[in-house]
This record gives sequence, structure tokens and C-alpha cells, in this order.
Amino acid sequence: MTDGPVKEGGLIEAEVIETEEIGRNSIEVPGIIPAEDGPVIGLAGDDTLDKHLRRELMKEERAIAMQFHGGATWVYAALTVTCFAIWVSLFPLAIFGYLGPVGLTLGFVFSTFCAAYGFIPSHEAMHSNIYPRGHKLYWVNELTGHLSTIPIALGFGVARLTHMEHHKYTNDPQLDPDYTDGAPNWWKAILKTWWNRQPGVEGSVMRYKKMMVDMDTPASRKAAMQTTILQLVMLGTFFGMAWSGHAIEVAVLWWLPRQVGLSWIRYWLSWAPHHPQERGRYKNTKIFKAKLGYWASMAMEYHLIHHLYPGIPNHRQKEAYHAMKDVLRRQGVDVSAH
Repeated sequence: MTDGPVKEGGLIEAEVIETEEIGRNSIEVPGIIPAEDGPVIGLAGDDTLDKHLRRELMKEERAIAMQFHGGATWVYAALTVTCFAIWVSLFPLAIFGYLGPVGLTLGFVFSTFCAAYGFIPSHEAMHSNIYPRGHKLYWVNELTGHLSTIPIALGFGVARLTHMEHHKYTNDPQLDPDYTDGAPNWWKAILKTWWNRQPGVEGSVMRYKKMMVDMDTPASRKAAMQTTILQLVMLGTFFGMAWSGHAIEVAVLWWLPRQVGLSWIRYWLSWAPHHPQERGRYKNTKIFKAKLGYWASMAMEYHLIHHLYPGIPNHRQKEAYHAMKDVLRRQGVDVSAH
């Protein structure tokens, strides 16, 4: 029995809900030990959590989580379309010389915001949280996903497929496409976000490409082609603008915002919530306190909730965490940060 429908790429919303035959999990999930193997998730100060108590805690956890699915997810789509329209408008404004120093500065800030925070609605679209598959407005979910990843020149298909693999194999050194973002501390993690994008480096870019080739499915081939076309069109546009005398505008409004945005995304979505890259249902990611604050961290402080229940949208994860905080604590989760 699962927490919801099987999503894109085979991701199952709740990682494991045990069957009536408690000795076995209903599905295989990397990093989760079958309940019959003994006390795998200890209570605080107590290693005697047996399979029966574990089952009851899982039921309680799931019942709470179900209260936080859905909500005003259409906002993600509305913000994406609005931001994308403004982002596109920067092209004619720059070409016809309507942006002075102030305009370029404001444009840089806005474009960087779109590149980084645009990943949040795309993240919701990857899990079909805006509108689920089969809904009459499912096309809005897909449109949101495709538009929101354009500023970082990443096709939505590649983003979704690799993200599903990340959920399936979280923190697996060989199979998690985001594992290469690991670093021993925050400043090395920031450097890693840049280094991993360099040619020939075995980083996230190389892993994404390799994963598309290894999958070799109609979906992966289509996704790879979409990303290739997107990047060629953007590079061609930028080259043409630079050739015609707008190199500064290209650098300030699109190239640099993409670089900053990608680093911001990889730091807050990949390194911060997953460090030190342990494995297990309650260890894959964590609850943490960001020194820059909740919103500067892209609302990732409660990323554990997302990995437990991907159907809970980003804006409701904080609320969901506090509702199930005591249950998580009894299952051995470190809840000291919040």
C-alpha cells in the first residue's frame, strides 16, 4: 500500500507503508531495512522500538501528512508565468537600449531571482503537485515546469527524470545524480557548485548527461533533445546579441544570473539539506536552521518532509513538520533545529 499514485520515473510518494504481514515492507526502497530485522529506528534514548510500535508510528505519521496535500498550488503557476513574461521582456528592452545602469542592475536582480527561485515551482511540477496527472488543468502543471527551468537553460524533462532518480537513490554514491554536490563544509560546497559545472569534471552536469544516455527510453531521449535545443537557441541568441554590441547586457541579464542561480539551487536544494549524505528513511535529509533565514534558503529547512511525502507542496512543509514533529521525534529524528 502506498501513500499515493506512482509518480513520474517510478517515484512512489510515501517511501514505505507496511503490509498486514508486518514482517515485510510492501515495496523495496534503498536504505530501508525490513522491519523483521529488529529495532531499525530507535526512540530517543531507547533502542527497543519493535515492529508493532514502528507500524503504529508510521500510521500516525501518514495520517498527519495526508492533511497537508494540495492547497493553493495554482499560485506556483501564476508566479511562473508572470516572472517568465518579465524575463522575456528584458530581451527587447536590452536590444533597443531602454535599460540604463539602473535598469541593468534591477534586471540582474530580477533575472537572478527567476533563475534560482524559479526552481521551486518547477520542483512542484516535477511531482505533479500543481495539478495532478488526469486533471483537466494538468497542462498548466507541465507548462509551469517547462517555463520555470528556461532561465537556467535546463529542459524540464531532464530536470524531472534526474530528480526522480534522486528520490529513488538518495545519497547513493553511484546512482544519485546529485551525490557529487557533497562537500565537508559550507564554503567548499559553494565552490563545488561552480566546479561541478566545468567541462570534463565528474559533476552533476556530466551525471545528468550520462543518466539520460543510460536510461535510453523515449522519455529520456526526448528530454535530452529538448535540453539540447533549448541550450542551442539560448547560446545562439546570446552570441547574436553580443556580436551586435550587447555583450554587457547578455552577461549581466542572463549569463551571470544563470551561474548564480544554479549555485544557489545546488547549495540549498542539494548540499544543505542532505549533508552529510547518510542513507535511510529518516537520514536521507534533515531538518536544519539556515543562518540566512527560511526564505533565503528557498524554504528548504524542512526538506525531510518533502522526501517523506513529496505530495506535500513546498509552502505547506513547515506546517506539516510542526504537526508531525512529535511523531518524528519518537522515530529518532533530530528535531532540535526547529
